[in-house]
Amino acid sequence: MDDFYIKRDAPFPFFDVSLLDACDEKLMEISEKMELGLNLDEMKRAQAYFRNEGRNPSDLEMQALGQAWSEHACYKSSKAVLVKYFGGIDNEDVLSRGDAGVMRFDESHGYALRIESHNHPSAVEPYGGAATGIGGIVRDVLCMGAQPIGLIDPIYFGPLDTKPEELQKGIKHPRYLFSGVVGGIRDYGNRLGIPTISGGVYFDHSYTGNCLVNVGCVGIAKEKNIQKNAVKEPGDLFVLVGGRTGRDGIHGVTFASTVLTEKSETESRGAVQLGDPITEEPVIHACLEVADLGLLQGMKDLGGGGLSCVIGEMALAGGYGAEVELDKVPLKEDDMLPWEMWISESQERMMLAIHPDNLDKVMEVFDLYDVEANVVGRVIPEKIVKINFKGVKVAEIDLEFFTECPAYDRPARRPETKIEEKRPAVSDYTEALMKMLADQNVSSRDWVIRQYDHEVRAATVIKPLQGKTGKWSHGDASVLKPLPNSYRGLAVSTATSPWTTAIDPYRGGKLAMDEAYRALIAVGARPKAISDCLNFGNPEVPERMWEFREAVRGLGEACAYLGIPVPSGNVSFYNESHDGSILPTITVLGTGIIDDIRKAVTTDMKGNGKLIFMVGNTGEEMGGSLYYRLYGGSSAKVPDVNLERLKNTGEGMLKAMNEGLIESAHDISDGGLAVAITEMCLGGDIGAEIDLSSMKEAGLLDDVLLFSESPTRWLIEVAPENRERLLAILPDAAEIGRTAGEKIIVRNGERLLIDTDVNGTREAWQNTLWELMG
Repeated sequence: MDDFYIKRDAPFPFFDVSLLDACDEKLMEISEKMELGLNLDEMKRAQAYFRNEGRNPSDLEMQALGQAWSEHACYKSSKAVLVKYFGGIDNEDVLSRGDAGVMRFDESHGYALRIESHNHPSAVEPYGGAATGIGGIVRDVLCMGAQPIGLIDPIYFGPLDTKPEELQKGIKHPRYLFSGVVGGIRDYGNRLGIPTISGGVYFDHSYTGNCLVNVGCVGIAKEKNIQKNAVKEPGDLFVLVGGRTGRDGIHGVTFASTVLTEKSETESRGAVQLGDPITEEPVIHACLEVADLGLLQGMKDLGGGGLSCVIGEMALAGGYGAEVELDKVPLKEDDMLPWEMWISESQERMMLAIHPDNLDKVMEVFDLYDVEANVVGRVIPEKIVKINFKGVKVAEIDLEFFTECPAYDRPARRPETKIEEKRPAVSDYTEALMKMLADQNVSSRDWVIRQYDHEVRAATVIKPLQGKTGKWSHGDASVLKPLPNSYRGLAVSTATSPWTTAIDPYRGGKLAMDEAYRALIAVGARPKAISDCLNFGNPEVPERMWEFREAVRGLGEACAYLGIPVPSGNVSFYNESHDGSILPTITVLGTGIIDDIRKAVTTDMKGNGKLIFMVGNTGEEMGGSLYYRLYGGSSAKVPDVNLERLKNTGEGMLKAMNEGLIESAHDISDGGLAVAITEMCLGGDIGAEIDLSSMKEAGLLDDVLLFSESPTRWLIEVAPENRERLLAILPDAAEIGRTAGEKIIVRNGERLLIDTDVNGTREAWQNTLWELMG
């Protein structure tokens, strides 16, 4: 037993922590050995508080502070930046900002959206980390009173063909991580009966030591059923429902607030929660039923920090405090200590605030669904939390002190790096296209998509794979039909731009928004809101903090100009290992409304003899592009988003789609025009004849025209008889070819650039992940 513990007289192991007279060295020893994750200033702040109280803290009180003041729980390094760039973005369609955001769907319904990270747990235990990530994001949507209706899974790994001898000690092979993560998402989502409708898979060496597992969810709710994540009045009862509390997930948020090391595998495995979708599924039904019956004062899920965060946050959000009886918490293991119960992050648990008059009715509903429900506390007028166990008071904390975590204005410094301008020397563009189609970042994702049930609930009207049966290609966004008696649809897209953001974080932030926005436009949906997951390295390193600030500035400016609110989101710092930092990675979950799903547009070509137009402007801005990455090029000039053009062109695209002029559409992103036209041909099993000389930028170099990833561009298919009307709406659209036969031919005037056929490109595109994953 460490010498800073002082044993208390209690019928269970219970200790005070000798904090009051501790020197700086002893304070840091306490933080390290108790796994609090608090720095010296924070330990001194705790010391000052308890000196003022005239007593030493209990072990439970110190553990609770460690959770509440962790980076993952309180955003102490990011809060000021987020408020600065996102704080003023709002509109009348934002119905709620809680554990998930809620936006207006129609006159009587709202839809919930949220994306977050489960990176560190998945790096240690990929199956369990990813599975519990899905469970947690579902509960974030559920606690708003919304029925979860769709899952999203943008995931990032090291290259699958990494040689084992290239891995540093303690780092798992990307194939193992990839397989485990996909398996965890598959099994949890499928068993809950929620379709996985959108996502992405990305590969880069920077993710080898720290994979990223971002998970999102959308849900639908009657507006009257939307819940607050707060109590309402003194006397409300705290009712804990769902799974039992165990030793899994202890110190989860403090683990997520540190850099991964070669010892994380052994030292932090207990911080990974254990998931059980069979328990969560009836919890969803029971919670929705009591919400619909009007029996709730408030509701919140137990995520990071477990009971230590959920009770304090709900109580203080209502302006009150709480008294808790830990004896009433149902346990997986009978010998758990009070502090373990208080900070455990065991899954499938929800906290309800109930008026005493409604308790019997609530218990009847949970009994009907065979879900455990226990009263564990009550709301009190004072803004404190009192915690009792077996007749002993084990904690009494001022809630404002407890939840008002430190906030930092971290120093930020632009990295002193100079990028050499270097153009690739490529002469065979057909071969370059084939290489891109087979690349891990472009090739078919059906190895992943087909493991997920994206059809369950029978509401996915535009699916992740689009095109003729057996000839599918990737879509830009998926569309759900949330309500059985309405043709109104909810579109969901996923976007990211790590390679651009690594070169220019500000432009990378704008580009991530552009990609999410144009993907929604591509299916005919009007963009309405985003949720973002901001994955970055160590914020205590000035260069990493600069990347974060600049990326958020770019994303925030784009959202503000476009009028797109960010009602929910997540920041994940410390995504580093002894192998280095990840690329600065913004993941955007975009959502939009399509008034009539029968007018939705897909990416696959629809027939021979149709006209192909390119909408948008192409520039020589090749930095971070797939073409440059594959062929050793480098440039500091990355795509720059013209927000006015994005907004105006998007409006034109929607008008043309509403009039039924556009038969297929695909946004141009990774691999540029050449990859985009090929993907459209693959989905329609139709060839195309393209001539780039009709583009106003035809004087650019051929490889720029083919492979530039300039933003705000789409390829669209239009029937010949609709040509004039299309150009009246989109006068800058360039007619570049037509669908024809089985070959894909691309010219620039007299120069033949690409000559291939649909079957050949399909073979290159189809097999990469299947072959790498065995």
